[in-house]
Amino acid sequence: MACASGSSKIWSLSDGYVDLPAQLLRFQNDKMCTQMASPQREESRVRLSVNCFLLDRPGSDRVLIDCGAGGSWDPSMGHLEEAMCEAGIDTSSITMIALTHAHGDHINGLLTTDGRRAFGNLSKIVIGEDAVEDFLAEPRLADFRPLLAPINGGDRPGDHLLAVAIPGHAPGHMGYLLSTGEDDILFCGDLIHVPAAQFACPELTWAYDADEAIARASRIKLLQDAADAHTWLAGAHLGRPGIGRIVKQGHGYAFISAA
Repeated sequence: MACASGSSKIWSLSDGYVDLPAQLLRFQNDKMCTQMASPQREESRVRLSVNCFLLDRPGSDRVLIDCGAGGSWDPSMGHLEEAMCEAGIDTSSITMIALTHAHGDHINGLLTTDGRRAFGNLSKIVIGEDAVEDFLAEPRLADFRPLLAPINGGDRPGDHLLAVAIPGHAPGHMGYLLSTGEDDILFCGDLIHVPAAQFACPELTWAYDADEAIARASRIKLLQDAADAHTWLAGAHLGRPGIGRIVKQGHGYAFISAA
């Protein structure tokens, strides 16, 4: 799927999906969100989309936000190359990748499922300074280390693109705010894992959050800010196409998909 704003074109590209146990959701003070409550809750699973986003603006580098799992995880993931081919996007046109963090489903797509370099003309990999250590710990990606360009929140890694620190989920977890002149779009990485639960109950955390209390605070603040400012959110694990707006609804929020 592609959408346009100002002179920018934003592609939502699917790397696939992963099914994970619903009990990975964490409930503050052992309280359970009523939307997730059921006698089978411990046996249920949730499907997480794995989304990447391509920013295309005339006269600027084509920037890919995250690059999926490659061949490092379930076979239901690692389909970014296929998605780009279906969209008519030449992988060699990607010169810059901006990573939200260094978890495998966001970085291992630098290599295809059969071990080739996915992006032949890649010249820069933007990454949060605190995420570099985790990237370096992945030996399969050693050849990409010279391309790393560490940044911090408030830096501008590209034209009309602002890095936004979103702490809690992983070291150096970074969002990217694109201002097109018509819209603000925040590519928010893993701010939300289970949209069916965490928009309505933003206090819910995820077992893979490095610091659950900080991740919770980040989510609550950013959702409030996005609702107030009418900012579009684009998330790595939001249901396809992974882009939409939120509105206040009761204790939490409702997500209005761009689809």
